[in-house]
Amino acid sequence: MVEDSSADLRNDSSVTEFIIVGFPSTRDVEVSLFILFISMYLLSVTGNIIIIMTLKMDTQLHTPMYFFLGNLSFLDVGYTTVTVPKLLSILLTGVRTIPFAGCLLQSYFFFFLGTAECFLLAVMAYDRYIAICYPLRYSVIMSQKVCVLLIIGSWIGGCIAPLVAAFLVISLPFCGPNIVNHFFCDIPPLLKLACVDTSITQKVIFLLSALVILGTFLSTVVSYLYIVITILRIPSAEGRHKAISTCASHLTVVSLYYGTVIFMYVSPTTRSSFNMNKIVAVVYSVVTPTLNPMIYSLRNQDMKKALKKILLKRRTHGKEFEWPK
Repeated sequence: MVEDSSADLRNDSSVTEFIIVGFPSTRDVEVSLFILFISMYLLSVTGNIIIIMTLKMDTQLHTPMYFFLGNLSFLDVGYTTVTVPKLLSILLTGVRTIPFAGCLLQSYFFFFLGTAECFLLAVMAYDRYIAICYPLRYSVIMSQKVCVLLIIGSWIGGCIAPLVAAFLVISLPFCGPNIVNHFFCDIPPLLKLACVDTSITQKVIFLLSALVILGTFLSTVVSYLYIVITILRIPSAEGRHKAISTCASHLTVVSLYYGTVIFMYVSPTTRSSFNMNKIVAVVYSVVTPTLNPMIYSLRNQDMKKALKKILLKRRTHGKEFEWPK
């Protein structure tokens, strides 16, 4: 009898699409939000692509640190593209529906790329730890093979970690309502729509999120503790300043990303406040990827020199092309 009732419940699951609430407001406000989000999205994509192209064109930046930075920029492009275009479509057209499969795919790829970014930020912290604490052995420890393996590990970890959450969500029956109180298909609001008690599912997903987020965050903190200890032992002020400058950009990005992600997914008290969650989600899913290129280009002397070199080279080629006239 229990099995029959469970089967009936699944057969009654009639939800074929979800309605994403987004940021419901007047038309004028929605137009303003559209302009704001498309501006941030274009800045994010353009800035990250510029970083990728700069790192590819300047051979002096073919080092482990910038290899990881290029991968971070690539991740950020995908991370924003998973959610922002759909949000822009909602704000522009007012069509808020998304197919059931599309919603689950958006949720999975969002957490896949977000998890990969957590692993990558931890790898970048480890790279800075080796560079500052073991400078003479840096090229040996952080060989090309090791760097590639660390990147592959980050991507595989990002791919595998959300599979359990995706399986748990897709196995739930959804028989209505189908209104997702968010601007993308995030897991917490989806669980609220299931037709069964999801308390155990919520606890499992919470534990998995805490394991990934806090695990990578703790790894990053430990790396920086050793870095700080090493920096304090450097006798010259110039040496300390140089060591700090190599970590400043990454530390800023880590603070922005983990500060909001931990608040969102590892703090149980905030999980019921979806309006607050939407604001926090905008920070880590849109604002942070937009700021990352500016943080790494404005605070990094090597990046600024490389960008100036490329721009100067293009201007020079342009003048040479026009000279025969």
